[in-house]
Amino acid sequence: MELTKHVFTKSDGRQYLQYQEAATNKAMQPVQMHDEGLVRPASWRPPELRYNAMRGEWVAVSASRNDRPFLPPDQYCPLCPVDQYLFDANGVECKTDVPRMSQRYDWAVFENMFPGLSRDHKTGHCEVILYSPDHHQTLAGCSVRHIEGLIHVWQDRSRNVGAMEHVKQVFIFENKGTEVGVTLHHPHGQLYAFNHIPPFLEREQSAARAHHEKTGRCLICDLTLTEIQAKARIVDQTEDIIAYVPLAARYPYEVHVTTLAHRPLIESLGSNEVRQLASVLKRILGAYNRILDLEFPYMMVHHQAPHATPDTPHYHWHLEFYPPYRAKGKLKYLAGVESGAGMFINDTVAESKAQELRELLRQVASHP
Repeated sequence: MELTKHVFTKSDGRQYLQYQEAATNKAMQPVQMHDEGLVRPASWRPPELRYNAMRGEWVAVSASRNDRPFLPPDQYCPLCPVDQYLFDANGVECKTDVPRMSQRYDWAVFENMFPGLSRDHKTGHCEVILYSPDHHQTLAGCSVRHIEGLIHVWQDRSRNVGAMEHVKQVFIFENKGTEVGVTLHHPHGQLYAFNHIPPFLEREQSAARAHHEKTGRCLICDLTLTEIQAKARIVDQTEDIIAYVPLAARYPYEVHVTTLAHRPLIESLGSNEVRQLASVLKRILGAYNRILDLEFPYMMVHHQAPHATPDTPHYHWHLEFYPPYRAKGKLKYLAGVESGAGMFINDTVAESKAQELRELLRQVASHP
């Protein structure tokens, strides 16, 4: 799949990028911005990083984020594209952060209006990735081809943001559902790029580095082989992609997705791997929605190698899903031992959850 990309700069300095599938006629026509939409308020102040010496980690301080929208009505969603801006009950024009364009996007990206990190101050970079113009089109509801296009957008953004001089780590993620703290319902993901390696990724990369120094092999490649041999925790597998519930899953329905071949970065995936990844994600998301017969909430996070050393032999790109439900009507809250000590307690067994998800995937396949 080939995408076309159009890049625009708003008057507040933020970029807006519009992606369309190149195979469509509309993508071959010039795209123009008729109205830039919302811009940052004059009160906005860039975030800063402060160092927590007790934990040896950085904390972002971004007071302006407190002014960001919180669960607005659908008709005033700041992520929806509008051809004619709406007005509220007081007659005030309600613009969105998506510019009024001559053509609607298939996928869109723009710099976060209220970021946790600042490109201008070299602490990082934050973007919003819109999956669709449709306010109600979740990723689970997208076609496999549309998900494939989104993966190409992930690759493009990871590659371009990772090339920024001050960026060391690119982190792509999605928060879905109010249960995980979503404040805007329009389906979207985000990209955070850091000028340092955040703690969780640093721990993973350190463990992978130690494993490589001891064995000469990639830790995630070896874990994948273990899952293939065990079989019991595999959820889905294609020629190039595997999805499984990890042996020591922290969340009851946690699933990891990765490539069978060693790929340090999301942009390292080839076209066949991208197509297969799209189909696997479609099936997993469909299975999630059948667990409780609702739009299942989750956090989906990309873990990949630092862009400063992309050709690393020890670390391997993968997706991790963290769904908050452990059973119908029962959320897994991070309580004292987990938030305070960092030790997770899982109320379920990985093998049984994998078996449940496999059965749900079969249902998805028979009733798409």
